[in-house]
Amino acid sequence: MKKQVAIAGLGGFVLGLILTAVVGFYSLPRLMMLEDRSRFDDFDTTVEQFQQKVRDAGWSILDVHDMQSILAGHGHDILDVKIVEICSSRYSADILLLDDERIVAPLMPCRVAFYKKSNGNTYVGRMNSELMARPFGGVIKSVMQTAGAQMEAVIQQVIE
Repeated sequence: MKKQVAIAGLGGFVLGLILTAVVGFYSLPRLMMLEDRSRFDDFDTTVEQFQQKVRDAGWSILDVHDMQSILAGHGHDILDVKIVEICSSRYSADILLLDDERIVAPLMPCRVAFYKKSNGNTYVGRMNSELMARPFGGVIKSVMQTAGAQMEAVIQQVIE
């Protein structure tokens, strides 16, 4: 009888682990990416306000990718989408100076996306830097979380 209870308990534990893994797997993308609605009615105003706030915070705008225009050149008709590449030398140098930390270079520069949805609203999408930084630890975690928090403060100015 004790053996059957132990087997049933173990089976329940294993099933619980499997269910947790499945739920985690399917919810992880929503945790890794953040999305908020712009407080501005106009798409261009949202992008312009963000860019000004980025500069005011001492960050650089490296490039702006107008995906609507790019894809229109290939015969696709999509709603407004712009991806803004931003960088702060204060943070990027701390990572890129160190050999072992350069592994995260593909995540650089930081990118923030602005897009319209069919409901007519403009949204701001970006990577959840705080969450993404956790597994790395050390300098990468510290820098990504600090830079991410500063950029979130900038983003809050266009979504609240």
